[in-house]
Amino acid sequence: MRICGLIKTTLLDFPGKVACTVFLGGCNLRCPFCHNSEIAFSKKGDEVSEEEFFSFLAKRKSLLEGVCVTGGEPLTTDEIFDFLRKIKDMGFCVKIDTNGCFPERLQKVIESGYIDFVAMDIKNSLSKYEKTVGIENFDVTVIQKSIEIIKSSNIDYEFRTTVVKGLHTEADIEDLARIIPGENNYFLQGFKMSDRVPDKTLEEFTQREMKRMLNRIKTYVPDSQLRGV
Repeated sequence: MRICGLIKTTLLDFPGKVACTVFLGGCNLRCPFCHNSEIAFSKKGDEVSEEEFFSFLAKRKSLLEGVCVTGGEPLTTDEIFDFLRKIKDMGFCVKIDTNGCFPERLQKVIESGYIDFVAMDIKNSLSKYEKTVGIENFDVTVIQKSIEIIKSSNIDYEFRTTVVKGLHTEADIEDLARIIPGENNYFLQGFKMSDRVPDKTLEEFTQREMKRMLNRIKTYVPDSQLRGV
């Protein structure tokens, strides 16, 4: 695995756990609002060897409860299975962040018991996916499959959408909410501009605008929440 970064302690990335977060390089999408574009789109990034990473975990076994595996997109390669197994065999709970583009691998890691929590980014309404992820002729059926796999699983999960002015409208978010009616674990996240974002023309929604969006989708997803606003 190409490990491009490591947050040694986090109380935010893994709900209910004291964890570390490991960033894996590479991604199949080209989202213009990506905050990790250097490791997702290219081979840049401070790489950590697997030996260094697992040595770190061994030293932190008494302090950490979990490991959040994020990216990039962790499920781009079959190498992920052995990587997750090694973490799990050390006694850690494992959370994986995914864009939902690899339902077969997602199904396999869930069935393997290698993960305890999955967070899936739903990028936009299905009709706007192509523009939002920067991929022409994007096949949205993989997203639908991954949503159903997660919903029918027995592990903890959440769905989330980073809302970006220039890519999302209130109507888009309402259409998206219709895909996941009644979900208890759906979050609208406010986009924050930074130097790492590829498209500098994008903008942030205001807190008032985000609250209005949230109220609009409550009909479909009553327990949806705002995050990072």
